Amino acid sequence: MKLILASNSPRRRELLAGLGYPYEVRVLTGIDESYPHHLSGGDIAAYISRTKAQAYAESMADDELIITADTIVCLDGQVLGKPADEAEAIGMLRSLSGRTHQVYTGVTLSTLEKSSTFVSCSDVTFAALTDEEILHYVARFHPMDKAGAYGIQEWIGYIGVERIEGSYFNVMGLPVQRLYTELKKFVVE
Repeated sequence: MKLILASNSPRRRELLAGLGYPYEVRVLTGIDESYPHHLSGGDIAAYISRTKAQAYAESMADDELIITADTIVCLDGQVLGKPADEAEAIGMLRSLSGRTHQVYTGVTLSTLEKSSTFVSCSDVTFAALTDEEILHYVARFHPMDKAGAYGIQEWIGYIGVERIEGSYFNVMGLPVQRLYTELKKFVVE
């Protein structure tokens, strides 16, 4: 099967490349990433991942396996999406400071014949961050394209993350160990 990564994320591309499988990137724009408001946590990530997969269904060939994913950050059950501006990013990081939150990534594997979705969850604990650290990070790294306003692989992760329970790569946006396991099962079934 030809492996297709349906993502514009450079982090997901880097992580999938680490598995050593040849793949190509295919990106559709304008996919609706809204979700029913009764969903929470991992159910949201799974729902959006499946929605993305459905958007690619019309353009799939018989020999293609498409990977779609969505990552969300939740603090006390509230979703912290991608910040709209620097002020919102600063507010999100202040709310994460000194606390534990969850990162969920929903991943859908799809062919024309079948589809399978799984969710990975990681608990991330931040040290108490100073306003100076938060302002430095937002000004220098511009995290407006990241759920929860941070990239764990960036400076803020180096100085701020005290503990992770679960997959580090999940927090980056693609739980590659679990993806590897699920891909093996998917192609055999």
